[in-house]
Amino acid sequence: MSGQLMPCSPQEIGSLFLFEKLTPEQLGRLCSEGRVEKFEPGPVYTEGEPATCFYVMIEGGLVLSRRVGGDDVEVTRTAQPGVYCGAMQAYLGDRVRQVYNNSMRVTDTSRFFVMPADTFANIMQEWFPMAVHLLEGLFFGSKSTQRAIGQRERLLALGSLSAGLTHELNNPAAAAVRATATLRERVAKMRHKLAVISSGPYPREALANLIEVQERTAERVAKAPTLSPLEAADREDAVTDWLDDHGIPDGWRLAPTFVQAGLDIDWLDQVAAAVDAEILPGAIGWLNYTVETELLMDEIEDSTSRISHLVDAAKQYSQLDRAPYQNADVHELLDSTLLMLSGKIGTRIQVVKEYDRTLPKVPCYPAELNQVWTNLIDNAVHAINGVGGEGTLTVRTALEHDRLLVEFRDTGPGVPADIRGRIFDPFFTTKPVGEGTGLGLDISWRIVVNKHHGTLQVESEPGDTRFQVLLPLTAAADETSEESA
Repeated sequence: MSGQLMPCSPQEIGSLFLFEKLTPEQLGRLCSEGRVEKFEPGPVYTEGEPATCFYVMIEGGLVLSRRVGGDDVEVTRTAQPGVYCGAMQAYLGDRVRQVYNNSMRVTDTSRFFVMPADTFANIMQEWFPMAVHLLEGLFFGSKSTQRAIGQRERLLALGSLSAGLTHELNNPAAAAVRATATLRERVAKMRHKLAVISSGPYPREALANLIEVQERTAERVAKAPTLSPLEAADREDAVTDWLDDHGIPDGWRLAPTFVQAGLDIDWLDQVAAAVDAEILPGAIGWLNYTVETELLMDEIEDSTSRISHLVDAAKQYSQLDRAPYQNADVHELLDSTLLMLSGKIGTRIQVVKEYDRTLPKVPCYPAELNQVWTNLIDNAVHAINGVGGEGTLTVRTALEHDRLLVEFRDTGPGVPADIRGRIFDPFFTTKPVGEGTGLGLDISWRIVVNKHHGTLQVESEPGDTRFQVLLPLTAAADETSEESA
């Protein structure tokens, strides 16, 4: 929006802090090549438009805002003379996209010194060549550093996740290997025991009965109930007494296996009734091997299922073979991230899930949201470790007006009020040197706010810190068109 042209006084603009060190000749050139405009309350320029002018406020009041989703978020409100905005990067030329990075509106009748972007760039290059080089170095160096450290941050996160995943996979894999080795030994003993029984002077009917008992035993193992420690101990004592009464050697050793498989003295009575007394000890020993093999196969199945579950979680976390933008269930994303980070979280931190499972899926970039969850969980774990390593991490989902809330709450020491406004700044970190790059929350903020048109905020006091992510339930128009393309 153009304002009303006003006289330009070199003395007046020279009183502004931005121009106070300039010579009278330089101030005269500014007035001859620039202009003073008066604006009535209302918009002056809009974010994303070509940056054509550099503005310095002489008097009045202004508000700068950024577009976030469907809302304009106020970032600056001031009435200080000399504040500047607009084409502030014109001196970088076509090396960067020359558009307004925010929107400006004036709140009162205001006067601005206005300079065309080309003029501002030429004056900067001519009057302050060294400053321009320094600013260029700062601008591009900062971007280069941010990219490099961002890559390092991702590699560190990947290393941490790989270590956690390896740790989680190692336990079921080792259990499956142990169970397989033991199973091979038990099957060999069962074949030997069967050979001993079959070579004895036993009628065919007795052996047939024994085979039938074996089948029923295997079926019963698959349906074994879960007993309390006290119930299991009582049943073991009863089974041990029965085995001792029937002359079965090492009854105390066999009893725990039978009880774990859900077998009791009623089953033993059925076995005793089905086979002759002279082959009962051998039959019990053979059935013990049957029970052990069934339990070992259950253990192998459980271990391999856990491995499969971990692999599925890793695929969910990395979003392999999935569209980058899709409607996703945030609970699946949260669960996969928590599982991937379980090794880092450890056993001293209690994880509490307060999920509202009725929430709808949200349009999002799931892999990038997983990166946000990773950063916020990592910060929560670091905070809890700072107060002894014991605490609670609560992950909550809820509907907040027309947006989906994902909240991470930890019982750490809290974020001090004097730095709360800086925690989302690039390279700002409270972690010791070498432990944090200061980009985790900056990356998270950009993913949530810039890419998903959501909100990332923090509420904190000692023992109760809450990072809250608010995501829109509907896709932005640009995302919808991109997805359909």
